[in-house]
Amino acid sequence: MKTSILMFVDGYFVSLKRWYIIDKIPLSSEYNLILFSSDLELKFKNKDKMNKLIIDVAGDKIFLMIIANNDIYNITHENTKINYEKLTLIIKEFLELNKFELKDINKIYINRGPGSFAGIRNSISVVKALKLAKNIDYYCYSLDDFKGEKDVKYENVPYLCDKFKIKKNLINPIYIS
Repeated sequence: MKTSILMFVDGYFVSLKRWYIIDKIPLSSEYNLILFSSDLELKFKNKDKMNKLIIDVAGDKIFLMIIANNDIYNITHENTKINYEKLTLIIKEFLELNKFELKDINKIYINRGPGSFAGIRNSISVVKALKLAKNIDYYCYSLDDFKGEKDVKYENVPYLCDKFKIKKNLINPIYIS
C-alpha cells in the first residue's frame, strides 16, 4: 500500500513524491469564478433583449405595442380627450399587464402624424418625459416616411425606422389643421 503526503503550494496540491501532482483550484476561488462567469453570461443575455414600445395616438384609436424579441403584445383604447389625459396610466397598465416595467423598455417609437393635434401633443409630451426620467431613446415616425413600402405594419416600424434612417430623439410633428 502506497501512501503519499500532499502539500498545497501556489494553487497546486503537490506530493512529496515528485511524480504525483494534482492541478486543483481551491474551492473558494472556484466558487467565485463560477459566480463571475454566471454573472457575465446573464449580462450578455440581457444585453440581447431589446424591448420596444410603439405608441400611436394620431389615428382613431390609441394603439400600444410591445415588441420583445419574438413576442408581440398590443392593445387599443378609445381615442378620447379623457384617455389623452390618462395616457401615462394607460401605458403603465399595459406594461404591467404584460409583465414589463419602464426599465425594461429600450426604445420607443411614436407616430408623429398626421393626425389629431391633442393626441400627438400629449403622446409626444409623455415620450419626452420618459426620455428625461428613464433615458429611453425614442424615434418619431410618420407612415408617410415609409413611402414605397407595400406592407407597413406596426411590428415592422422599428425595422423601417432603421431602413429609412429616422433620427433618434428628434421630433417634427405633423398636425392636421
